[in-house]
Amino acid sequence: MVNTTAGVNKVAAQGGGLRLASLNHISVVCRSLESSLAFYCDVLGFFPIRRPGSFDFDGAWLFNFGIGVHLLQAEDPEGMPPMKTEIDPKDNHISFTCESLEVVQWQLKEMGIRYVQRRVEEGGIHVDQLFFHDPDGFMIEVCTCDNLPIIPLVPGPPCKRAVPDLPPAKSVGGGGWVVEAVDVPAAASMMMTCPEQACMQV
Repeated sequence: MVNTTAGVNKVAAQGGGLRLASLNHISVVCRSLESSLAFYCDVLGFFPIRRPGSFDFDGAWLFNFGIGVHLLQAEDPEGMPPMKTEIDPKDNHISFTCESLEVVQWQLKEMGIRYVQRRVEEGGIHVDQLFFHDPDGFMIEVCTCDNLPIIPLVPGPPCKRAVPDLPPAKSVGGGGWVVEAVDVPAAASMMMTCPEQACMQV
């Protein structure tokens, strides 16, 4: 038997949370597996992949953009919480970036999918967002969030998109941190011209 205690203790001593690698999938419980399959494939562009045959419940596995979506057929669709009709950008959601938000907006209109549009401005950089629901009221966002640089507020593991040589983070109390004197447009330029940007592509 291999003794892994030393390795576990070493990882625990380093701190910084769980040693995770990447986001693998999200799971969505749906009222109608057929309707959700059509939405996630025909609207969002996912494609079905093989699902373990040992499962004793209905569902489907989908994949694209480097992540999976696992659809689970609800055992009691009528007993699910009432479906949300109001599109609230502050609600739980999953977000995707895109090549052209104008094209996505046009496609949503063509498909007759209701959406709301928002814009966020930070240091002269604009982030445009579209929010809409899947057939069960779970919210989807499509945005230009990658316009913003990733600026760590506390020391952490290196990110290829993180902006280098930032001033040190300062505690503002209550567990909050802030980095002062950051030129956001310049930081965004550094990120977007980084040769490692390809790491974010599928």
